Amino acid sequence: MSANPIPPLHLYSVPSDGDTQPAPAALPKRERPRTAWTADQLMAAHFPEPKWAVPGILAEGVSLLAGPPKVGKSWLSLGLGLAVAAGSKAFDSVPVQGGPVLYLSLEDTPRRLQTRMGKLLGGQKAPAGLTLVTECPPFPQGGAEAISQWLDRNPDARMVVIDVFAKMRGQAPQGVSAYDADYHAVGFAKRIADHYGIAVVLVHHVRKAGSEDFLAEVSGTNGIAGAADATLVLKRARGQADGILHVTGRDVNEAEYALQFQDASGAWHLLDGPVSDHTVGDTRAAILKHVRAHPGAKPKDIATALPQVDIETIRRTCSRMAADGQLTRDAGGRYYPDTGTRTETAEEVSGLSGCPVNPSDLGERPGQSEMELSGLSGSAEADKEAQ
Repeated sequence: MSANPIPPLHLYSVPSDGDTQPAPAALPKRERPRTAWTADQLMAAHFPEPKWAVPGILAEGVSLLAGPPKVGKSWLSLGLGLAVAAGSKAFDSVPVQGGPVLYLSLEDTPRRLQTRMGKLLGGQKAPAGLTLVTECPPFPQGGAEAISQWLDRNPDARMVVIDVFAKMRGQAPQGVSAYDADYHAVGFAKRIADHYGIAVVLVHHVRKAGSEDFLAEVSGTNGIAGAADATLVLKRARGQADGILHVTGRDVNEAEYALQFQDASGAWHLLDGPVSDHTVGDTRAAILKHVRAHPGAKPKDIATALPQVDIETIRRTCSRMAADGQLTRDAGGRYYPDTGTRTETAEEVSGLSGCPVNPSDLGERPGQSEMELSGLSGSAEADKEAQ
């Protein structure tokens, strides 16, 4: 027997009002998933599409949600938990299917959670489907079993949020490398997510040193991101957006989303359009919007549409935006939002004005993918503008 046994915690048995209901009947055992096929059997098999907690952003499996301290990760994750539990809209714009959510807020007190949740709800009724827990043993010391027991009691659960992952990972096995220790720690959550077919979100930190590759910013070794099914990194941004959410994963297409933090409600709001529209200054954003709606516009055309900005400022700004890869320019001094539109007629692209172009199989996915954004990286010479 352990010298310091872990006491029973609230997560092991969440009481109902009055706590007078009889114990539930034994739940049916889950069928062990098949793990081997011949090649022809695998190709003939039918597999259901991944279940989404937040369509296009959070799929079943383990998702890391990383970001620097005080960037708003806890506000974001709690807001998502409330939205999924209530079956409302994530980020105030993405409809989600409702279902029970387990939120492990392991760095907060009940009072702080109540205050934060009251601000997010803004007077709306709190969803009964959200279970909040402030204490849980690490995965290797009974935490994995406690979460599994809650999931057994809530077979329709949609999501588990663990804020923060460091509180749950426990001691690393002796004699293993740092990479293997990180991979092993995430593996506890991975087994739970795969067995129950739900989304498990691990709130985590990033390194102090920044990187052009957002995956490289995740704190720890590559074993953490490698074991997870998806990685989301929330970073501070300049311009109109307060944050950029970078997303990539096995079932999630690589994308980035511009978010704005609502001080009054504590909620993160998804901004419309490409990230580039919200991470540049007001003048550049206005030029981008006009050129996207009118591919092939010249500086004088833009100046006519933006009378509040003088023509010389527009010429200089367009030239700098071309040099920065935010616009492309042809030999005639016409500006385009990407290289592809220069080969199309105005009539062909006018129907897409102001709308991001999404692949047909991602029609409901918000934001803009990395591939779509790469069209803004075309080179351009900083030669003299056409009059």
